[in-house]
Formats: sequence, structure tokens, C-alpha cells
Amino acid sequence: MRYELLDKPDFSMVKVTFDQPGEKMVVESAAMVARSAAMTMETNMRGGLMAAAKRKLLGGESIFQNTFTASAPGETLYFAPAPEGDVEVLELDGSYSLMMSSGAFLGSSQGVNLDTQWGGAKGFFSGTGMFLLKADGQGPVFFSCYGGLHPVDVGPGGYICDTSHVVAFTSGLSYNVQRVGGMKSLFFSGEGLVCNFQGQGRLWISTRNPASLASFVHAYRPVQRSN
Repeated sequence: MRYELLDKPDFSMVKVTFDQPGEKMVVESAAMVARSAAMTMETNMRGGLMAAAKRKLLGGESIFQNTFTASAPGETLYFAPAPEGDVEVLELDGSYSLMMSSGAFLGSSQGVNLDTQWGGAKGFFSGTGMFLLKADGQGPVFFSCYGGLHPVDVGPGGYICDTSHVVAFTSGLSYNVQRVGGMKSLFFSGEGLVCNFQGQGRLWISTRNPASLASFVHAYRPVQRSN
């Protein structure tokens, strides 16, 4: 199969072109935009009920996923995330994994396995979540975020990123959640908690934060006043 990332970075969409019958693409629920009419779609709980429920409760993904199967060469499938934003793809070769924050997974080939991994208790307070979604195996995995996606190659010395802007990172990296400065900075700087990444690998960060947008819009919401 071949794929293209279209309309980046604001309204990104994935186009997959299948080269032979029987090729499959697994896509998150409600992510399909369009497809060839002869292509088949099967909706199931990938890995069974317990595995699907685990990804839903711990990793923030939908219980049901759609598997699209090509019936002839040249058939196409389009899919996109729900929020306005960017999409990226990583080709897994079996030698490393991709860790994703809750809700970042968009789709993958059938050769990619999805599971959850403990991300630390501090993740509950930081916004990254106590569990991360882990993708390994072989094939392309697509992930998305609200806003743009910016890659950072992390090496010696590490890298610090606001917890609410972490989208995905490769398994060569580990992180600790820590506060910025002292207690005054934690409560009044607007930064709060950060992830301090160490190791060797790639980190993807989002240029926008949905929580910050909600906070900004909240001040302008219509308010009904009582006389």
C-alpha cells in the first residue's frame, strides 16, 4: 500500500492507495472520510473485548475500530481526525515502539499491534494520562493532534516539554514529570508540570493545546444575567 498526507498542517487527511487485494488498514471509529465502493469494512473490537476495553479505559481510544480491506488494486481510502489539526506517520520496523498520548492514535496497517503502558501516577495530574498507548510491530502508524505537529530529535542533555503538548515519542526515550521551578512558578507561571525527556529518540509535540483554547474561549462565553 501507499499513503499520502494531504492538506497539512491545519486540516490534515490521510489517503491510502492499495496495491493488491487483501491489504488492510485499521482506522479509529468515525475517522473514515471516503473510500472506494467495492472495499469492505468490518467493525470489531481488535484483540477481543478485554484488550479493546483496556485501550478504551486506559489509553483513551474507541472500543470499536474499523478494518478496511481492498478488493482490487488501486482502491483508495481517506481518513482524518475529528479535531482541526495535523497528522503524522511513522513506519515501524519491529526494532522500536511508538508511545502516544491519549487520543492520538488515528490508524495503522494490520501489522501494527496496539497496547497500553503505564505512564506514571504523575501523568494523572499532568494531563498526559496515567497510561500511554503503545504501538509496535511492522508497518505505518498514523497519529494526530489538535494544532500542528513538530518533531524534535532528542539526544544528550535531554529535552523539556509542557505535558499538555506531548503527542508521541519513540521507545528510546523515557521521561519524568516534574514541576517548573518552585511552588510559585507551579501555580502562577501558567506552565505547571513538564516532561523531562532523556535518552535517544524522536519526540512529537503539538503547537496548540485544547485546554488552553477552552480556557481562552471560556471568558467570552454568553452569560445569562438575572434581573
